[in-house]
Amino acid sequence: MKKFSQMAIPYIVWAMMMLVLPMALVALYSFTQPGNSIVSFSVTLDHYVRFFTDQDFLLILWRSLWIAVKTTVICLLIGYPAAYYISRCKERLQNGLVLCITIPMWINMLVRTYAWIGLLSEGGLIQRLLGILGLGNRELLYTEGAVLLGMVYNFLPFMILQIHTALCKMDYSLLEAAADLGANPAKTFQRVTLPLSLPGVINGITLVFLPAVSSFFIPKLLGGGKYFLIGNVIENQFITVGEWNFGSAISMIMAVVMMLLMMCVHKVEARNQGGREKEQAI
Repeated sequence: MKKFSQMAIPYIVWAMMMLVLPMALVALYSFTQPGNSIVSFSVTLDHYVRFFTDQDFLLILWRSLWIAVKTTVICLLIGYPAAYYISRCKERLQNGLVLCITIPMWINMLVRTYAWIGLLSEGGLIQRLLGILGLGNRELLYTEGAVLLGMVYNFLPFMILQIHTALCKMDYSLLEAAADLGANPAKTFQRVTLPLSLPGVINGITLVFLPAVSSFFIPKLLGGGKYFLIGNVIENQFITVGEWNFGSAISMIMAVVMMLLMMCVHKVEARNQGGREKEQAI
């Protein structure tokens, strides 16, 4: 045991340097105000007060949460049927379909998002196709719909893969048992398949919602500066404005929001796990 503890020391040091120390510095910046010299600063809550008393920042926060919710819901509505279909296929076809989903992820997300600019721009492929249907006069790029499309496209594989993994781990003898007891396919899905796949659904929701709420380059590229989210505000404070203290305060607020959401997700998962254990005990 002592040997394993010693082997873990490099990983603990790495985690402290790469994770804990940067977060501590961000927290320090968020509660301080720079002074006249490099080493002088004063402790203050003005950055947090400024954020929560400015209606524009609260509106951007609400917009970010709302588009993250819409992205997660759309990914779930598309991802669950896709994952269910893939899990019911033969193993060889299943591997091929999973490969088709993961291949786009081999390309950098920034490059994939840039590709949508060409597709959605005026005279692009999608607008030409819509023109054939008589809908070609609509503006596609630099809209909320373009931002939502970019987020769904980039984060959908995370939802599909998580649900697919949960469905593949399911004991299919339970489905046969439900059928033998007289349950129809709809009832079997409701009472057996869906509850057993909930861990994958919860993991998928987590992996989609968290990056969606803090995304900054997708709305920047596909929104064209017209659709500002909280990630863009943080980027703007650090890079353009140079107010690192206020940007750190916004980052800490988002970190707290994400931790609260993660706690809620874990509580739902624990409650679901406890319910399944009670059912098995009965």
